This record gives sequence, structure tokens and C-alpha cells, in this order.
Amino acid sequence: MLVSTGVRSRILLLCLLAVAFTSILILGSYNQPANLVQPLPVPHGKAPSSSSNHEALLTGHAIAPKLGNETAKAELGRAAWKLLHTTLGRFPENPTDDEKEALRSYVHLFQRLYPCGECAEHFSHVLAKYPPQVSSRSAAAMWGCVVHNVVNKRLKKPDFNCENIGDAYDCGCGDDDEADSKGPNAHAV
Repeated sequence: MLVSTGVRSRILLLCLLAVAFTSILILGSYNQPANLVQPLPVPHGKAPSSSSNHEALLTGHAIAPKLGNETAKAELGRAAWKLLHTTLGRFPENPTDDEKEALRSYVHLFQRLYPCGECAEHFSHVLAKYPPQVSSRSAAAMWGCVVHNVVNKRLKKPDFNCENIGDAYDCGCGDDDEADSKGPNAHAV
């Protein structure tokens, strides 16, 4: 039985369309997993509730595995302390309740998500004994220096003089707000 070329082309086209349609249906279902949990939005200016779920999120175990490369661990530590001290040094002097909760949460999540699991577990013990101080920029910066020295002591490193913490971790951005408000050609008097 002979089938004309036009009929064969139509059958082939119909088969290709059926395969394409089936592929779209099958692959389309993988775009968003059914069990994906979407975070609930927190209204601006409102601190998240201090429910047990929130506390568990902040105080749970370290997530990353042990980091065996000592060179990478040391480099990561220096960068992490610079980020943490700079964040604390840029915190508002008179923070709102929302800002206080944001910094407290940040420090705890910083610990949990730290890429060196062993370091993160050690730091969780430090946080349990010395919870983040978030009442002001000064309190936060001094707290950061104190806990850094606790870690330094455990690592048998020398203490840092906390009186110099602002100078040691100055990002060079402290005067930007003042200069911007005066214009691009403003000079300090």
C-alpha cells in the first residue's frame, strides 16, 4: 500500500507536534516543585515574630560541613571578620526595634550558614554565652570585638585592643553620607 508524500508529511508533522506537546507537559511540571515553601512576606518596619519556628531557625545547627583546607579556612576567617566588623560599625547608633532584630537575626544566621561547619559550631557556643548586643552601633561594635577576642583566645591568637575597633575595620565609607549631603565638591573644614 502506497501512501502519498503529502499524507506522510502530515502524519510526521502530527507525530512531531504530539511529541512536542507531551514534552512540554512533562517538562513543564518540573519548573516548580510542589513542595516548595514560599517565605511569608514581613511587612516593612515589622520585626518577625519571636515564635518557636523563628528561634529554631536562628539557633539551629551549623549547616556546612567541616572545611579541611587550613589556608582556605584562614582566608575565609579574615574576610568574615572584616564583613562582620564592618556591618557592626555601620549599624545605626539609635536603631529601631526592627533594625535590632535584623542585626540579631543576621548574626545568628551568619553563624549557621558560615561555610566552615566546625567554625560555625564553635561560634554557636560563643553566641550562646555572649548574645549579640544590638542596642546601638557602639554596643554592637564592642560586642563584635569581644567575641572576636574570645575566638582569638581559643585559637591561641593575641587579643585585639577593642578601643581601636573603629579604625581597624573602617570601610572608608563612614563620611560618604556627610560628603554626599554637601555636594560632590565639598571639603572637610
